[in-house]
Amino acid sequence: MTKAQIVSALASKASLPKATIAGILEEQAKLASREAKNGFTVAGLGKLVLVNRKARMGRNPQTGEPIKIPAKRVVRFRVAKALKDAVLSKK
Repeated sequence: MTKAQIVSALASKASLPKATIAGILEEQAKLASREAKNGFTVAGLGKLVLVNRKARMGRNPQTGEPIKIPAKRVVRFRVAKALKDAVLSKK
């Protein structure tokens, strides 16, 4: 779903204007980016967490030359077990 489709679906479900729903989604995204370093949980969906990646060897796809990829911190999204079970159920 695109952002516009999400806004439209939520607006019709909650009987609120699309601008209000879009504002709420924008504020949630801003809050998530500010709080990701502490772990930001979206109830029922999952959690944003910071993860340290180790340095590793990679390969330049054009030349095949080995390159060293440095260690770095990345943001990961851990999907909640309830959502995982709902999506992957064998019904």
